[in-house]
Amino acid sequence: MLLGARVSNFWCVRRPLLSISQRPWINLHFSSSSEVKVSHCLDDECDDFLPWLERKAGTEISSVLSIGKSAHGRNLFASKIIQTGDCILKVPYNVQLSPDNLHPEIKYLLNGEVGNDAKLAVVVLVEQRMGQDSEWAPYISRLPHSTEMHNTIFWSENELEMIRQSSVYQDTINLKSLIEKEFSTIRPVFERFPKFFERITYKDFMHAYALVSSRAWGSTKGDFLIPFADFFNHDGTSKAIVLNDEDKQLSEVIADRDYNPGEQVLIRYGKFSNATLLLDFGFTLPYNIHDQVHSQLNIPHHDPLRELKLEVLQRHHRPSSKDVHHLNSSVDSFTIKEVRSAWGKKKGILQSLRAFARVLCCRSSQELRDLAIEAERNDGRLARRPLQNTNREIEAHQFLISQISQVIKDYNASSESLGTVSSPFVCERRARRRQMAQELLNGELRVLKSASAWLQNYCATLTTTDHCRLLG
Repeated sequence: MLLGARVSNFWCVRRPLLSISQRPWINLHFSSSSEVKVSHCLDDECDDFLPWLERKAGTEISSVLSIGKSAHGRNLFASKIIQTGDCILKVPYNVQLSPDNLHPEIKYLLNGEVGNDAKLAVVVLVEQRMGQDSEWAPYISRLPHSTEMHNTIFWSENELEMIRQSSVYQDTINLKSLIEKEFSTIRPVFERFPKFFERITYKDFMHAYALVSSRAWGSTKGDFLIPFADFFNHDGTSKAIVLNDEDKQLSEVIADRDYNPGEQVLIRYGKFSNATLLLDFGFTLPYNIHDQVHSQLNIPHHDPLRELKLEVLQRHHRPSSKDVHHLNSSVDSFTIKEVRSAWGKKKGILQSLRAFARVLCCRSSQELRDLAIEAERNDGRLARRPLQNTNREIEAHQFLISQISQVIKDYNASSESLGTVSSPFVCERRARRRQMAQELLNGELRVLKSASAWLQNYCATLTTTDHCRLLG
């Protein structure tokens, strides 16, 4: 059965910060296809922010960017003409916040006990508690309040019901559970340092954690908050990213296209689906080319060949899931991406999913042994080639069609249940989150429909080919 939810390593998702040696020079003449137009004005509250940061850094950060404000929050826009290939931002490491900014004794107590996100969240909490006495006050004071954030961990139970069909629903529950666990581990440290952590609550910690998960940049050396750079908004089609230059000890951004004064300057946080954007950043895109669906297939317990099928799958590199009792499960997780052309160069839906379906539909131990022999004779992966028996090949893929069709039906029902987003009886926050839920479900529904169409074309082609062979 194809299921909608999954358990992911969501806490590992972070805006990537690439080494300067990975700089995509060959792409510098790329023109973003995004036509995002955001009405904005200068953010008077931030007039002193860049001068403060440059004094602290002892060097110029940017001469072509200014902080603006729009309906989507703060953003950066061009204050002068920017040309493709221009370096528009340089932020030295000495004005970036990381777990290294922790008080040595606090850092020692937390070492190895919690993850980097939690450690960086503690840094934020310390600086927040210091108020205007913090050397980072101009930055910390401008971070968004929890009421301004739309990460799904801030959604009510009723709001989460809107996205129950998506894997984001279970991911949100898992993330909240992780944050609670991290808070419980850190609480004794808070109690030892009342000067820094007096009256810190779980909600305070969750807010700080969300600030980190939505604003930090990740590298092989850990996570960093990069003031000013985190005012950039996201464009999934942009080639502009934050680059890490170890030799110069700074992070920088290279423009991927030309900008006129007044245009919002966008970068790419990563090739993230709406599911990731909503969970970690609190927003979605109306059309996201990186959308995907995380689903599961399981082997029914009543299948007489269940144990043999599990053995074959596990022997040939299918990672086994574990249930709450740490026993091998009959469930495998798959990522379905959009198939943009049924007949083009794309290979269609995930090969491992099709292989799983072939194994699942086997009716005899001999069929399973034949698949295992084929894998051993090739690269070790299971059922990469179509089954020799065309009818059995069609049956396996029709099984996938039936499963995906049911999920599509469920998604349609969830989408229709959202009703009209612009209803006058819905508060602004609720309306905004309902819009995000709609964009999330629509994107994943588009992916599922593309996979179903590809499978139907594949089965139709096999049927026609087999029919011609019989006639010929």
